[in-house]
Amino acid sequence: MIDGIDLDKLDKCQLVSLVRQLAAENDRLEFFIKQMQRAQFGRRSEKLDPDQYQLALEDAEQSAAAGQAGVEQVEARQPASQRPPRPRREYNRGALPESLPHEDVFIEPEDKTCPCCGSELHVIADETSQMLDIVPAQFKVIVVHRPKYGCRTCEGAVVQAPAPARPIDGGMATEALIAFVIVSKYLDAVPLYRQAQIYARQGIKLDRSTLCEWVGRACWWFKPLHDHLLEHLLSSTRIFADDTPVPVLDPGRGKTKTGRLWAYARDDRPWQGQAPPAVAYVYSEDRKAEHPIAHLATFKGVLQVDAYVAFDNLVRARKDDSVILAHCWAHWRRRLYEIHQANGSPLAAEALRRIAALYAIEDEIRGASAAHRQAVRAVRSRPLVDDLKAWLEAQIPTLSGKSPLAEAIRYGLTRWKSFCVFLDDGRVEMDNNTVERTIRPVAMTRKAALFAGSDGGAENWAILGSLIQSAKLNGVEPFAYLRDTLVRLVAGHPINRLEELMPWNYAASKAPGAATS
Repeated sequence: MIDGIDLDKLDKCQLVSLVRQLAAENDRLEFFIKQMQRAQFGRRSEKLDPDQYQLALEDAEQSAAAGQAGVEQVEARQPASQRPPRPRREYNRGALPESLPHEDVFIEPEDKTCPCCGSELHVIADETSQMLDIVPAQFKVIVVHRPKYGCRTCEGAVVQAPAPARPIDGGMATEALIAFVIVSKYLDAVPLYRQAQIYARQGIKLDRSTLCEWVGRACWWFKPLHDHLLEHLLSSTRIFADDTPVPVLDPGRGKTKTGRLWAYARDDRPWQGQAPPAVAYVYSEDRKAEHPIAHLATFKGVLQVDAYVAFDNLVRARKDDSVILAHCWAHWRRRLYEIHQANGSPLAAEALRRIAALYAIEDEIRGASAAHRQAVRAVRSRPLVDDLKAWLEAQIPTLSGKSPLAEAIRYGLTRWKSFCVFLDDGRVEMDNNTVERTIRPVAMTRKAALFAGSDGGAENWAILGSLIQSAKLNGVEPFAYLRDTLVRLVAGHPINRLEELMPWNYAASKAPGAATS
């Protein structure tokens, strides 16, 4: 007797059906248990975080270096004739840019006379080597003098230069210091209270609230740039979209609430596109579908996304096919991977193998022109995709409708048209990884800061994160970009010429041979 069913009264076909049903339910429960275990104890991705590999390698290499240093010190105390031959080691010393200041140190012999005849020696060669040194961050005080000039004849005439514009009226922070605080918080994930502690070690006593005021006032200057950046991205014909949670302090309830940072990104480099890469974040207090619909009100083109229903609602609301969804294969693959990890399903393994074959083709054509990518996909990828669809449709009848594998297969089949958009457009990627990479720094800052202090603080996070990450995408050093841009804004840069302050134009202005204004 199982759940009120008398097994003795069932025929063979009914027993087989019941066994299959119970087996499917068992697989489903095991799958959920495995998911909960991985969520609590395991990694959340099918691959180990590369940073974890780096941490392990760092420890191993440090131990090896310490041991080698001990051996070298012992050998150094031995006479040269008794030292064993040391094998030549290959070092990765890194590249030292020519832009760094160079300091020459000359080490001269104590005696410059010939040991044979006593004549004066002359230089016949110069052996050089380079070492990388550092001067830790140092504060300095800029004392601004504005002398007043008077006329001995006309005693009432007094002339004085106007006070220079400051990013904070009456404040003592320069644009460089504000930019340093911002980059430390939103790029290097050093919260403001820790920065205050670091500055205190140099005798600079700055209250955390003072640093908060600097950052907030800087955001007022940078907000027009963020708005222009977002507008620029939404004028594109193909962008990526995703979101990530942001805990925000909710004083009224005495705990945090979960807001969202929506990321809208563009990167045309994989198909030789000329538009500069960029990302813009937009904060919302929740994850309601109305937010991305409002953000993307002016967008028309291909939207590369995961399967969040808000984007489907956006397409249905338009009713004019002005937005085409291209769904992410990586999200689908992740579902299949989790099933395979949970129960070793051979069907899931076969689906993963087939998807891997598609990604192998993408690796080969990444960086080629859009036309070439589309042509290769038509010849090589489309047959694989068609075969995958036929194979998946053949597997569905053999699975319990409630099994995780059946649900994962239906996830793909019901979105098949949007999964295939990349086949007909060489500009489209197979997945949404481009924008996912842009929200990883948000996760790092979130981990260090725990939560945003308010909705306004989260909006500032969106503004500054957008400019910092867009600068990085364009190969621009974020500190220099924020510092120089803030200087120009404070000096009265025209609001109708914000395009000049975009990270890609800053990069062009700093390129060798670029004209300076």
